[in-house]
Amino acid sequence: MAGAEMLLQYLWEHRLWDYGSLKTIDGRRVNVIDQGRRNQDSGPDFFNAKIEIDGHIWAGNVEIHVRASDWHRHGHHADRAYDSVILHVVGHSDAEVRRPDGQPIPQLELPYTPDYRSRYDAMVNNTVDRLACSRHLYGFSPIHITDWITALGHERLYAKVERVNSALGRLDGDWQAAAYVTLARALGFSTNSDAFERVAYATPLRCLLKHRSDRRLLEATLFGQAGFLATAGNDPEHPGYVDDLRADYGFMKAKYGLSAPESPGWKMARMRPPNLPHRRIAALAAIIADGFRFGSAFSHVTNQADARNLFTTEITGYWATHYTFGPSSAYVPRAFSPDSVTSLIINAVVPLLYAYGVYFGDDSKTAAAVELLQSLPPENNSVTRIFTDQGIPCDDAFSSQALIQLRRAYCEPRKCLYCRIGHRILASKAKP
Repeated sequence: MAGAEMLLQYLWEHRLWDYGSLKTIDGRRVNVIDQGRRNQDSGPDFFNAKIEIDGHIWAGNVEIHVRASDWHRHGHHADRAYDSVILHVVGHSDAEVRRPDGQPIPQLELPYTPDYRSRYDAMVNNTVDRLACSRHLYGFSPIHITDWITALGHERLYAKVERVNSALGRLDGDWQAAAYVTLARALGFSTNSDAFERVAYATPLRCLLKHRSDRRLLEATLFGQAGFLATAGNDPEHPGYVDDLRADYGFMKAKYGLSAPESPGWKMARMRPPNLPHRRIAALAAIIADGFRFGSAFSHVTNQADARNLFTTEITGYWATHYTFGPSSAYVPRAFSPDSVTSLIINAVVPLLYAYGVYFGDDSKTAAAVELLQSLPPENNSVTRIFTDQGIPCDDAFSSQALIQLRRAYCEPRKCLYCRIGHRILASKAKP
């Protein structure tokens, strides 16, 4: 949708117009009793509006366009779904419009202050500041920011819970399998989350657990499904390892009819060795070799100590001294650093625990999930620093997740109109 039309819809939805000058193009006075409910699907933009025009009350739908001629350009004149439109709200009236039955539709040019569009454009199209609204944040009420951070933290958590629910749907309600997919995605640490998830869905946990006593077989299956065995080079210090993995993968692939994802989408450019996905695949294999107790233990987490105890896994053999196929590095048996464990709790344990609580109607689980997030230290990354540099507080992981949600869902797509901060800044400038 064009930015100008989005702006008009926003102004109409939030009643941000000059209340003293609402008139149709032909001069009839308009009183908006109810602006209607925003329609996110096809059809008129607002349903169930109630409009008084020259003393007559009309109930029906409202359509909004930048130019009145867009009515014809979009084919509404021939679409019976627009028979119920009682008011056409436009930025510029350049044509008369009629319903499909030929009846003229009252038309209104939406009035707002002359500089409002320029203020909107200056914020939404701001390419200078890392934060589009940074010049307006000075003196902004802390309570408004705090309330928005709270809402955003829950918004991001609910999105992750929905992903868990989606996994449960795909996996016939198997919580252990859903936990496996969720953990695999979390092991991608944002950069490779989608790739890990694709590999997990293509490699059923039930098949892996049947061979949990053979860690090398698990590694072979996961590395093969990830597509890494095709290009893996032999290590002179372990000359037979890669060949053995290829043979084991061939066995597992034939036994279970496995098909590797065609293009997992691994990203490894400019990545530090500890962040490469190979060692994280080895860590997942180690967790499964231990019986994948994570699949049931997550539901018993009540505090941070419980959560951290889920990730005490150690890596043995080849991957204790490797970050990828090739020359060895330092001996590091610990699978995850403390910061990595924090990330796994945020992205796997918390959403699983919350989803579990909702699914079984156990409020103590949902409360524990939120409290766990609030007990963790905040993430310190390029996204959170954008906001903390502007004085926005970030005291725990719940807040840092909220700021990431703000950046990803509102700032980057320039949905300033739907951000509470942007709304307050723009709304205060809408009326003369």
